[in-house]
Amino acid sequence: MHLCFATQNRHKLQEIQALLPAGVSLVTPAELGCMEELPETQHTLEGNSAQKADYLFENYNIDCFADDTGLEIEALHGAPGVFSAMYAGKEKNAEANMRLVLENLHNCKNRKARFRTVITLILNGRKEVFEGILEGEILGKPKGSHGFGYDPIFIPKGFTQTLAEMTMQEKNQISHRSLAFKQLREFLAPIVS
Repeated sequence: MHLCFATQNRHKLQEIQALLPAGVSLVTPAELGCMEELPETQHTLEGNSAQKADYLFENYNIDCFADDTGLEIEALHGAPGVFSAMYAGKEKNAEANMRLVLENLHNCKNRKARFRTVITLILNGRKEVFEGILEGEILGKPKGSHGFGYDPIFIPKGFTQTLAEMTMQEKNQISHRSLAFKQLREFLAPIVS
């Protein structure tokens, strides 16, 4: 089974390929001739995920899936949420995004937050949605040098290390993204076996 994964990032493609059942072969939009940036103009993770998958299915008539991820902070009413990558500006600067979160939480006692990933799969014209959530809290300052994005300021619930202090293997065992992709894998497994 060939599935198009809505990413141009080869590293991410290989990472996700390893999580999926044998028998599922991933292709990128570029391999289909899609060089344009996929649309992400919705105001929810669900909306962006669906919009990217719909675009590929409607324009290239291929089974596909897309994901979107955001950090949702309770005291900030769910922000940065769908705007996580561009929280501090269109430059998508991770350091600036973290600084802005910490500034906005200055003197705030409620540090509850969660990472959320939403995947939209379109298979034979039918749409399925999978969601992974990692609960935790925001630190007062960054710790750790692994990971990316908000990992240095996020401590998962029940842990003493930030995501940036964990190895990739440790992070992948608990992450919101891996939880969502595990559901996708379980959904696909009986179809391709």
